[in-house]
Amino acid sequence: MYVPAHFEESRADVLHQLIRDYALGTLITLGSGGLEANHVPFEIDAASGDHGVLRAHVARSNPVWRDFSKDTDALVVFQGAQAYISPSWYQTKQENEKVVPTYNYVVVHAYGALRIIDDAKWLRDLVGRLTERYEAQQLAPWKVSDAPEDYIEKMLGAIVGIEIPINRLVGKWKVSQNRPEVDRHGVVAGLQQSGREEPQIMAAAVAVALSGKRS
Repeated sequence: MYVPAHFEESRADVLHQLIRDYALGTLITLGSGGLEANHVPFEIDAASGDHGVLRAHVARSNPVWRDFSKDTDALVVFQGAQAYISPSWYQTKQENEKVVPTYNYVVVHAYGALRIIDDAKWLRDLVGRLTERYEAQQLAPWKVSDAPEDYIEKMLGAIVGIEIPINRLVGKWKVSQNRPEVDRHGVVAGLQQSGREEPQIMAAAVAVALSGKRS
């Protein structure tokens, strides 16, 4: 990924938090037929390894866990906030008209060797953690133990675990840092006019970067 210095984000805690907030990653592997992409919700164990460990599961019928290069790292892409940026929001447009549209986005790339874990207890623990996380905000949270034990055993038999110890973590926060301060204020105001959630999130990211805190 091309990352100009002014868009680079390297703080591990910030990168890990984006993975938590946008857990559906695009898992890219090299298989016998070329590149393969699968969309998988991951959990991040930030305390393990140098850069953290990603864990997830895929369907046993998915060939990705059998057909991948052990000599080439897997790549998982986590896409955060994104938004179109109109040049009409730039104050400098009024001065010389030398402005063009762009697109802001926040993204994390995680690289590492793919490991396969075909172990029922490991899978049950993973599914339990994922369930507790995503059910926590429900009025009546569902628990794995709510389902019949024989059914859970059957479902666990239909999935396979994957684990990726991260050896390289790259973050790109393209949030208008390359524009003059007056234009960045205009971007925040323009994005805030939208009634949609995504532009509001990007407006907050631009505002944070503008404050000098970056995230």
